[in-house]
Amino acid sequence: MEKKGAVLLIFTGGTVSMGEDPDTQALVPLDSTQVLGFIPELEMLNVTISSVSFDPLIDSSDVMPDTWIRIANLIKKHYTQFDGFVVLHGTDTMAYSASALSFMLEHLTKPVIFTGSQLPVGVLRSDAKENLITAIEIAAAQTANGHARVPEVCLYFEDQLMRGNRTTKRNTEEFDAFASFNYPELAKSGVHIRYFPANCHYEPVNQPLILHTGLDPNIAILKIFPGISEKTVAALLHTDGLKGVVLESFGAGNAPSCDWLYKQLKMADERGIVTVNVSQCRAGAVEMGRYQTSINLLKAGVVSGYDMTVEAAITKLMYLFGTFSDTKEIKRQLAISLRGEMTV
Repeated sequence: MEKKGAVLLIFTGGTVSMGEDPDTQALVPLDSTQVLGFIPELEMLNVTISSVSFDPLIDSSDVMPDTWIRIANLIKKHYTQFDGFVVLHGTDTMAYSASALSFMLEHLTKPVIFTGSQLPVGVLRSDAKENLITAIEIAAAQTANGHARVPEVCLYFEDQLMRGNRTTKRNTEEFDAFASFNYPELAKSGVHIRYFPANCHYEPVNQPLILHTGLDPNIAILKIFPGISEKTVAALLHTDGLKGVVLESFGAGNAPSCDWLYKQLKMADERGIVTVNVSQCRAGAVEMGRYQTSINLLKAGVVSGYDMTVEAAITKLMYLFGTFSDTKEIKRQLAISLRGEMTV
């Protein structure tokens, strides 16, 4: 039977790449051959599967921007050889990595699907098998005209394919560990895989992939809470080298209306620090100016993040500061959807 497509697996580490030591029963990292050996059903997929592996494998808690650059470079290097890519990754920072890759890979026309598992692949009742099998099948899936069904950076878990830069890890115990609160799923796995093309982002197929590896990590998160002090805010906003701030505000983008907060944010803006406002609520969007308590943020130069996740806001700032030097241009780019990361 003719092969449907070719998929490259990129093993970075995480629970999905762990197995029990037969002597100690402790969980230890497995190489790619051992992981795939636990899933003989892959032979039934009618997909040519190749793999590359980080050496050593890394825990997702140790993921850094350099990790994203390594993954992006592997995709760029093998881009013409494969129809899709599946990145096996730990769950703790998977949403950050998927968000970052979405900004780093411009004009992407092939699937890049992040997946992993809550239980190691060699453990009874592991969710690793289903997640990996379905992620590979989706990565290889093409339309009648030979184009990828879902040509963007995605995250697959349990039975849902979600846009990567819309996801957040929602649960440490359940198999449906991730959710996309503000954007519908791109595909749903059941007896059949149902695709929802109206929800997918499609780039013109004749444009070459552009790789962006300039990432500036001089970003901070400022989470507003009742009783937050000027001293705390000032200390963060005066962090040496700070360039961008993700402001986690209340509800629809609200913050205390005290003068000192406005002054601290305004002074930071005048120093060239860009602040983007996202909600602490997992669902819904920032609507700056809707309530009196968010008007001061507008006056201070804070940019609305609309319904972006914290993960997307952080990685978008890293990408923008690594790509542009003009803060006006960075603010302009922040206010528009670049890879479907927000609904404007």
